[in-house]
Amino acid sequence: MRLLVLVLAGLLLLTQWPLWFGKGGWLRAAELQRQVDTQRAGNGQLAARNEALAAEVRSLRVGREAIEERARYQLNMVRPDEVFFQVVSGAGAPTVPAVPADPRKRTP
Repeated sequence: MRLLVLVLAGLLLLTQWPLWFGKGGWLRAAELQRQVDTQRAGNGQLAARNEALAAEVRSLRVGREAIEERARYQLNMVRPDEVFFQVVSGAGAPTVPAVPADPRKRTP
């Protein structure tokens, strides 16, 4: 009787092994589901980025405002009737290196 129980337990383990640890087992299916979820999240972010780029392309094709904005901010362009002022704060002002005076020149 004891031998029969051991044989049946062994057969049960043999039938359950592929279900849990085989190619199409539960553990592999759970791992693949995690990968699918991760990929879907990444695809959602890329879809949002693509939609923003498509909106920018539509804006550039339709109106001049977007083109003008890009020219102003990326290429530092101004209109012919405008004057450009650049304001630099005191803390971030670039320092200009002092040019040493030429000892041969004498200023009155």
